[in-house]
Amino acid sequence: MTDDVKRFFHNIRKRVAGLNCIIITDRDGVPLMKVGDDKSLGMIMKPSFHTTFTMATEQSNKLGLGRNRNIISIYTGYQVVQMNKLPLLVTFIGTESCNIGHILALDQQIELVLDEVKVAVTET
Repeated sequence: MTDDVKRFFHNIRKRVAGLNCIIITDRDGVPLMKVGDDKSLGMIMKPSFHTTFTMATEQSNKLGLGRNRNIISIYTGYQVVQMNKLPLLVTFIGTESCNIGHILALDQQIELVLDEVKVAVTET
């Protein structure tokens, strides 16, 4: 990934209070980039956690609800926001007081920044 993309996500992490980590993976859960502290996140760091999003998205589509754009999960001590940017998945992990609305408001900016990464992933 280019330095501009990394810089963009580092800036997001600094701007959003309580945001600990941002992970960009392909649809199979293979990590392409991590920004921030991911040491205490255990299960969320495993590829199987990220592929679950893909399966949930496919199931919601089968229900006739359309393609899922985001999944928000709230756990004891932290929150997870996963954005569907196929062929990429962007996962934000924050404290329980992290402002999810701030993260969701960045959706269009994230889409624009990831365009070149999407091209690179689909070409390989």
